[in-house]
Amino acid sequence: MSPVEISIIMVVILLALIFLRMPIALAMAVVGAGGYVVLSGWMPLSAYLKTAIVDKYISYDLAVIPLFILMGQIATRTGISRAIFTASNAWLGHWRGGLAMASVAGCAAFGSICGSSIATATTMGRVALPEMRRHGYSGALGAGTLAAGGTLGILIPPSVVLIIYALLTEQNIVKLFLAATIPGLLAVLGFILAIGVYVRLFPEEGPAHAGLPMRERIRSLGGIWHVALVFIAVLGGIYGGIFTPAEGASVGVVLIALTGFLMRSLSIKGLFECVIETAGTTAMIFAIIFGADLFNVALALISVKNKV
Repeated sequence: MSPVEISIIMVVILLALIFLRMPIALAMAVVGAGGYVVLSGWMPLSAYLKTAIVDKYISYDLAVIPLFILMGQIATRTGISRAIFTASNAWLGHWRGGLAMASVAGCAAFGSICGSSIATATTMGRVALPEMRRHGYSGALGAGTLAAGGTLGILIPPSVVLIIYALLTEQNIVKLFLAATIPGLLAVLGFILAIGVYVRLFPEEGPAHAGLPMRERIRSLGGIWHVALVFIAVLGGIYGGIFTPAEGASVGVVLIALTGFLMRSLSIKGLFECVIETAGTTAMIFAIIFGADLFNVALALISVKNKV
C-alpha cells in the first residue's frame, strides 16, 4: 500500500470516527497511532510516546491557555456580559436593527476577554436573545446574529484557538494576536453593516425602538470600565513587550477576579467553581493538542516514506 493511500485511509477513518461521535482527541490519537504502527511498527511508536507526552506539555507557553480560559470563566460568572450588552445597546439600540448590532459589538467586547467562540456565543445568547425577542426581532435575525458574532471569540485576541495554532506551528503568539486584530475589527464592522442592509430590506425583521438620552448612554459606559481596564492592561502589556502572553494572562485573571470581588459579583465559592470548570476545559484542549500532534507525526512519516 502506497503512502498516499495510507494517508487517504487515515483521513477517511478519522472523519468516520468523528461522525460516530468519538471524541475528537481520541479519534486523532487512535488514527495517528494506527498510521504510525503501519508505517514504522509498534516499537518506534512506543519509543515516541515514551517522551512525546512530557515534551509536549512541559512547554511554559502552554500556561497561557488555562489562564485565558480562567479569565473568561470569571468574566462570565461576574455578569460582565450583561454590562457589555447594556452599554452596546445604549449606543446602538435606537437604530433599526440596533439590538442585533449591539449583540455583535457585545460579542466582540466579551470575546476580547474570553477568547472562546463557544463561551461568547453561549453567554451573549443568554443576554441578548431574550431582549431581541422582547422587542419583536425575528428568530432568524437573532439566532443568525449571535451565531456570527460568536465566531469573533476565536478571531479577536486573546483567542485560545490562535494560541493553540501558535503552539502547534511554533509561531509567535504576539504576532498572531497583532495579525488578527484588524481582521477582527473589520469582521465586527462587516457584521454591523450586513445587519443594517438586511433590516432596510426587511424592516419587520428588526424594528427600531426609542433611544436613550446622552446622559444615560455615557452612564452605561461606567458599567464596563473594568472591561476596558483588563483589555488595555493585558493586550497593551503584551503588545508593548512589558510582559509575555502568559504573564499578561495572569495579570488579566488577577484584575478580573479583583473586580468581581470589589463589585461583590464573585465569591470564593464562585472562584473555586471557575477553577474547576477551567481544569475540565483545559484537559479537553490538551488532549486535542496531543491527538493532533500524534496524527501530524503519522502524516509526516508518510511524507518521508513517499520521498524515500
